[in-house]
Amino acid sequence: MLGGLSMWELILIFAVVLLLFGAKRIPEIGSSIGKGIREFKSSLKDIEGELKLPPDQAKPKPGPAPEPLKAEQQEDGEPRRLTTSSQ
Repeated sequence: MLGGLSMWELILIFAVVLLLFGAKRIPEIGSSIGKGIREFKSSLKDIEGELKLPPDQAKPKPGPAPEPLKAEQQEDGEPRRLTTSSQ
């Protein structure tokens, strides 16, 4: 027995999955689940590595640089407001 399931129960579960997804989709589903598990494990290892480093050795995460802010003057007498530059 596997986890309290008998052989007939496992065969029934497999038959239902086969009917729901079809024979062609089952390998695709299995590979996508495997990829997801691998990515999850690698993310956990990255996070654990960052937590073990002292704060002064932690490297910043790469990302897009923030756009500089510029003051924009309105003609109708409204106060100026800061906006991102859109070029």
